[in-house]
Amino acid sequence: MSLSLIGILTILTIVALLIWNKTSPIIIMIILPVIGALIAGFGVAEIGVFFEDGIAQVMNVVVMFIFAIIFFGIMQDAGLFEPIINKMIDLSGGNVVKVAVATVLIAIVGQLDGSGASTFLITIPALLPLYKRLNMNPYLLLLLIAGSAAIMNMVPWGGPLGRAASVLGMDPNELWQPLIPVQIVGLLLMVGLAVFLGFREKRRIEKEYGLVDGGIASESSSEANDEESIEAKNKETDSYGNSLERPKLIWVNLIIALAVIGVLVSGIIPSGFAFMIGVAVALLINYPNVTDQTARIRAHAPSALTMAGIILAAGLFLGVLTGSGMLDAIAEDFVTILPESVTQYIHLIVGFLGIPFDMLLSTDAYYFALFPIIEQIGSTVGIDSLSTAYAMIIGNIVGTFISPLAPAVWLALGLSGLEMGKHIRYSFFWLWGMSIVLIVVAVVFGIISI
Repeated sequence: MSLSLIGILTILTIVALLIWNKTSPIIIMIILPVIGALIAGFGVAEIGVFFEDGIAQVMNVVVMFIFAIIFFGIMQDAGLFEPIINKMIDLSGGNVVKVAVATVLIAIVGQLDGSGASTFLITIPALLPLYKRLNMNPYLLLLLIAGSAAIMNMVPWGGPLGRAASVLGMDPNELWQPLIPVQIVGLLLMVGLAVFLGFREKRRIEKEYGLVDGGIASESSSEANDEESIEAKNKETDSYGNSLERPKLIWVNLIIALAVIGVLVSGIIPSGFAFMIGVAVALLINYPNVTDQTARIRAHAPSALTMAGIILAAGLFLGVLTGSGMLDAIAEDFVTILPESVTQYIHLIVGFLGIPFDMLLSTDAYYFALFPIIEQIGSTVGIDSLSTAYAMIIGNIVGTFISPLAPAVWLALGLSGLEMGKHIRYSFFWLWGMSIVLIVVAVVFGIISI
């Protein structure tokens, strides 16, 4: 069997298993590449070399992910984000447009830790009663949270950039910095979309329910939100006694968080090192007791190690595909088949189709299976690897939280009592349009070459 055929079969099998969610991505990306390499005639010792090369390629990403997840987990435990979110809710009052804009801003803050699940846990219980009280469509709530959190997830400690960086063998922070202008434009567009859809929602409410007195609506929604906040607070108190919050240190924690993010933006030290320092300082200041420090690390270790394990398994997968020559063979064969008019724009074509791909492929399959092939094909015809990466990241990331393959989406649907099909129908074209606009913006800014 030719190398390209073995590589294609290996990748397709991995993608199929990831889509069907039959077993852990870690198991899939360890066992199948090894079997593929053995079938291709490589010995165990050679596969060991592929493993070492692949792990070396992703190690910086692994370190960054472990400490980034722990750092933002500590900030959330200490209560850094809660006052900001509560203030935004209060300021929105009972104005439909303001509520829509506040939803975007709250989702941006909630996504600072890079976890979609925590964003939904923070935003939906707080805002859903307000939406219901104002007769606002709850699917609008999901759309605004999904789009805002996804664009915010372009940060280097977010999953997509970490995955893409591990494929390219570079620091996620380096990959992120050119994306900052696109991220800012995207968040501004989300605010604009919130205003537009907010006015549309206001007209719908007036048409269906009649003109509601703003003062009464505001008062009622505030009361409902207060009740929900009290209930949420009680649940929080029941779970861990509220003993983790450090309200007196909120400004200190804000300075620490801004300092870490500032260091990341400046790029003066590796991102993993920045988060390691951030974790050490945050633990020392917020939880000086050794027992508390250990408990905080243990609390966030499962999330950190799960992502680290996936990245390390992907390192083996990429190491085998690259070291064995499978990726090169696949790219060369595809280039001979595809017309030049297609291959020279392959990165843009796949980027524009990023959200439809997201409905079919898991995040792991998209970045660890599809991206290496497209990057290799693009390189063969002279497309810069970073251009391919940016086109595929921007094209895909905006739709992260409408994909049925994203576990956080099911959490959001469970919290809101809504349906996946209706969520997709309501949000899909708005977010797909947003991703296409942002790719065009990236081309105009020179981030993606054509």
